[in-house]
Amino acid sequence: MGIKERQERDREAVRRSILDAARDLFVTEGYEHVSIRKIAERIEYSPAAIYSYFPSKDDIFFALAEEGFRLLGDPAAAEQRRQLDALPPLERIRAIFWRVYEFSRQHPQYFELMFVDRSVPRITREYERFAFARETKRRLIAELERCIEAGVLPPTVKPTVALRLLTVGVIGVAVLRTSERLGPAENADLLAADVLDATLAGLRAGVVLQSPAQDLDCGMSDPLADAEAS
Repeated sequence: MGIKERQERDREAVRRSILDAARDLFVTEGYEHVSIRKIAERIEYSPAAIYSYFPSKDDIFFALAEEGFRLLGDPAAAEQRRQLDALPPLERIRAIFWRVYEFSRQHPQYFELMFVDRSVPRITREYERFAFARETKRRLIAELERCIEAGVLPPTVKPTVALRLLTVGVIGVAVLRTSERLGPAENADLLAADVLDATLAGLRAGVVLQSPAQDLDCGMSDPLADAEAS
């Protein structure tokens, strides 16, 4: 390994340690209560050293949010896509949203930062950086539209509202689980499955959705495209 490669490896290792320390502190103490100095103390570096990697605390959060959204949307892209494509339309929708719930179990710190802490900056400030997250929302809308075109869901279903209902349902259960608000006899996994099944059954039965449909390009503040919890 040459000197340049070793320097790049060492720099990436420091960057990783900064992100890991910041993620832990943001979750345990709350984003607004964590400073660059506190992050530096955690990894035994100077604040000036941190600034040589990230211009601000917000930039550290954006880097973590980007990692989180990529983990959520691409756990094993090729294989996951093949498995999804083999499913019937409605089961594909269910599998996609079940993945959101699984993400909260597999990566609880990322989940809390992205969907629970209300003090984090909005990712709409970094519009281009998170274009892939907006594309994820568009793909979900397209999946719901395909269900309508296939006659699996009635034409009265509003895809953007259905997306919101499914998202709120699974994230709500995940928040109850991560905040330990469930009763001793309650099973979060079963509750999440019930929420998905009940919501999909209601959509399929043609339950009238009172919420107005949202414009796809303007309504980008839902949890799958914006890191601030609603």
